[in-house]
Amino acid sequence: MILSELRDYIQAQGRVSLKDLSLHFNVDPHALRGMLQKWISKGRVRKEMAGGASCGTGCCQCDPLITEVYEWVKSE
Repeated sequence: MILSELRDYIQAQGRVSLKDLSLHFNVDPHALRGMLQKWISKGRVRKEMAGGASCGTGCCQCDPLITEVYEWVKSE
């Protein structure tokens, strides 16, 4: 996988969890974070935590790979 494939997928999805990216590209989530950082530093992708650091129930048992969400930033 190359950065442009990652870009294209996030653009098409709009918002996608780290777990979904990992499954789609069959790449370790930690490796993906490094690639995602390139797009974040260019201001094209924004990292969010869905519902804060958890799903919002307060149990703190949610898989962080599901709650870590990346969103494509549209050009103005």
